[in-house]
Amino acid sequence: MHALLHALSIAGSMTWDITWALILGFALSAVVQAVVRKGTVVSLLGDDQPRTLALAAALGAASSSCSYAAVALARSLFRKGANFTAAMAFEIASTNLVVELGVILALLMGWQFTAAEFIGGPVMIIVLAVLFRLFLRDRLLRQAREQAERGLAGSMEGHAAMDMSIQREGSFAGRLFSREGFTSTSHVFAMEWAAILRDVVVGLLIAGAIAAWVPDSFWRTFFFDGHPLEAKLWGPVIGPLVAVASFVCSIGNVPLAVVLWKGGISFGGVVAFIFADLLILPITNIYRKYYGARTAAFIFATFYFAMVIAGYVVELVFGGLGLIPRQDNAKLPAEGISWNYTTWLNIAFLLLAAVLLGRFWHTGGRTMLRMMGGPPETESHSGIHHQHGTKPRGASETTTEA
Repeated sequence: MHALLHALSIAGSMTWDITWALILGFALSAVVQAVVRKGTVVSLLGDDQPRTLALAAALGAASSSCSYAAVALARSLFRKGANFTAAMAFEIASTNLVVELGVILALLMGWQFTAAEFIGGPVMIIVLAVLFRLFLRDRLLRQAREQAERGLAGSMEGHAAMDMSIQREGSFAGRLFSREGFTSTSHVFAMEWAAILRDVVVGLLIAGAIAAWVPDSFWRTFFFDGHPLEAKLWGPVIGPLVAVASFVCSIGNVPLAVVLWKGGISFGGVVAFIFADLLILPITNIYRKYYGARTAAFIFATFYFAMVIAGYVVELVFGGLGLIPRQDNAKLPAEGISWNYTTWLNIAFLLLAAVLLGRFWHTGGRTMLRMMGGPPETESHSGIHHQHGTKPRGASETTTEA
């Protein structure tokens, strides 16, 4: 019983420390998504040129999503005509180059990890683009498109299909601060929380359990702690595989990253581990449904290789600049609730969350939650649109593929 309470205590302390940062990150993301219309994205992602991939990464970062929704949205873009490489770049950015991830990394692990994530992400996209250019054959791409057109369900299909952006015209400020802007922001905010909540809770509980029950000596042996060169070489290789086995994705894998860093994994290994939320076994199975078994294997192999290279790059760059923090300074939050700046920030941002959730609930939120795990969209389906800032159109707008 004591061990269980210790694990829950660590998970609870982590939750308290990151609550305000999560709300801030999702609120900022909601503002961006309320203004950026998903319908405009496809026309901008028609090839795999460097400028297009940079744009895909920027749009993906603005379209923050849980890993499952990001994967579903990437297939939707591909089906509508987006280049496959650009769709994959969008997918990577929408789950690994987002504001809320950067804030949580800075809060729990230090600004160096946030910087490494935003440097390693573009490196991974560049490596992936090169691999696709070299090894993605037209025949495999045709097979992937044929399978994608079948429209087999994965996860979070309804959420990925929703376009909750502001539909009215006008200036950025005029649209954002309108009644419709308030509604759209609240809808994006609430739906992102609904999509991510399970992964965050599971990640915190797993991190708490591992921190409480697995001795540091195990991790230090496993990660070759005390052997600098071996640890740097091993970390980016094993980090993604630990992520695959953990089944935790999205922001939920950050608490476990804290435990691994404290246990001795290399700096580059942490970054590669966080990127690998797109390779956990349930998502790999979704790739199989979306694109076929051969393409799923190709995605797994190329993504894994790109993650390893990104891990090595950030290890070399940050190590060369002397910016890698000391592992023995890493501490898991375990103080619980006390009257400090974290408490006041949590109170302020919880009030903001309450306002946004209240608006969401009174403007069609229940209907949207029911549609969240709905069927894959058809080519003509444009998701949910808001009219006059009051409510989403009903479920009758959603059609199911034959």
